[in-house]
Amino acid sequence: MNEPLCTLAAACHHAEEIKKSRFLAQAAPVGTPEQALAFVRTVSAVDATHNCWAYRIGQDYRFNDDGEPGGTAGRPILQAIEGQGCDRVAVVVTRWYGGIKLGAGGLARAYGGTAAECLRTAERVAIVAMARLGFRCDFAELALFKARLRELEAETVREEFGADGVTLECELPAQRIADVQARISDLSRGRIAARRLD
Repeated sequence: MNEPLCTLAAACHHAEEIKKSRFLAQAAPVGTPEQALAFVRTVSAVDATHNCWAYRIGQDYRFNDDGEPGGTAGRPILQAIEGQGCDRVAVVVTRWYGGIKLGAGGLARAYGGTAAECLRTAERVAIVAMARLGFRCDFAELALFKARLRELEAETVREEFGADGVTLECELPAQRIADVQARISDLSRGRIAARRLD
């Protein structure tokens, strides 16, 4: 079974000196490409030789070599993100040139390695696939349903009161859908069937 993807709990950084060049990797959790690009702009050092970066958010990804030879910086950073099992993450690796050329292979190892070490030592949180369920119940059953849903990690995100009852919408980890649907059916003695909303 594949390990679940992770994102970062908070922004982090890692610095290395490689053949007199200073490398600083900075990484952060991001939810959108706009957030990723804003992070890149925020942490890029104006006095640096290069600010190379990459991000991955689901199937959406981008990388940039910022003047380094093609494929020697941005792509190795993206490969570090993927290799560390991360998603919803942006990484910027800043380089201050120290006078010794590293060559294409050396650059790729320096950028990718600095990014990978930054992510390896970062605090992570698992990305849990979420789902939404909806159902309708009587007023008298509302407190019982809400209590039982909380026990199954389902959070009520919307309640709509009508003349003849309450419509509930809840969000829960996708792997708990069958458990929650069964619990709702059991509590209502088969009268209520929760339907998936997403």
